Amino acid sequence: MNIQDISAVLFDMDGTLVDSDAAVDRSWSAWATEYGLVPAEVLAVAHGNPGAATVAQFLPDLSDSERAVAGARVLQLELEDVSDVVPKPGAHELIATLDRLGVPWAIYTSAPGLLAKVRLEAAGISPSILVTIDDVAHGKPDPEGYLRAASLVGVKIEHCLVVEDTPIGLAAGRASGATTAGLKGIPADIRLPDLHRLVQLFTE
Repeated sequence: MNIQDISAVLFDMDGTLVDSDAAVDRSWSAWATEYGLVPAEVLAVAHGNPGAATVAQFLPDLSDSERAVAGARVLQLELEDVSDVVPKPGAHELIATLDRLGVPWAIYTSAPGLLAKVRLEAAGISPSILVTIDDVAHGKPDPEGYLRAASLVGVKIEHCLVVEDTPIGLAAGRASGATTAGLKGIPADIRLPDLHRLVQLFTE
């Protein structure tokens, strides 16, 4: 599909529109240490993965209530750590370009709603449509969130572009039936060195 055939753009948040990688690393590393886990092993799966799924993977022997406490703890750490959360290079320019061209866009993130709003505010990004892990029954790599976002923007998923930066997010985008664009070298339909490249594609 050509970029001219794209009628809406569906963005991941962390690592895609919002540069929160360092904050994610710090929060999950601190959490892993508190629970006697190896931070590097936790970080290898935490990015892009719903927090509850990461907690369940590394603490499978806990009860549901104990896992809820563990999940609440990492959320607390993340909410307290937004000092260096900023927009990714080109994010504001890309959003302004889409708005000028009349191309609707939305965000679907594995983060809970409260954390998403805190990070987006820190980055100065105000989506009219935000889908979070709180809004879906099945998180990434399930396509539910991207299908919901497409429905909310009123565009068939086949005419949407999903922009992601992690393999698990890319899997969700592909499973939804959207065209995919990938940052950080992930093998999407369109490989992006940065968001500036997407600005170029939409304005060429």
